[in-house]
Amino acid sequence: MSDAQRWQTGVELPTTSRRVTLEMLRDYAAASGDHNPIHTDPAFAAATPFGRPIAHGMLLLAYVTHMLTNTFGEAWITSGQLKTRFRKPAYEGSTISTWGTVKSVDAHTGSIRLTVGCRDQDGNELVTGTAQLELES
Repeated sequence: MSDAQRWQTGVELPTTSRRVTLEMLRDYAAASGDHNPIHTDPAFAAATPFGRPIAHGMLLLAYVTHMLTNTFGEAWITSGQLKTRFRKPAYEGSTISTWGTVKSVDAHTGSIRLTVGCRDQDGNELVTGTAQLELES
């Protein structure tokens, strides 16, 4: 059985969950170079419409790609494509969970399309999108 034949439409990917902490946001700011105080300064963020620090959008995408890498390994790294939209912010203190569902499989070409995203502990969709990769057919 080929890798592509192991996947079927409707199969859900293993999820990951993480709690967003201020320390995590500061570490991500240091690693990414994005030091916007909306992410790292509670006093600054309190004066914005958000009212508190929000996670970097790319940090949320990193959670999604982590899920895809854990699930598909090298195939995701070498052939993966991701198209997403940011829907809502993730706040400091939120618990973020990734999700993914196989949308279609072409067993002849090894192409898999998925719907993916992440949501907070209240079920709010924060990021939604599609992913595609090529597996051994």
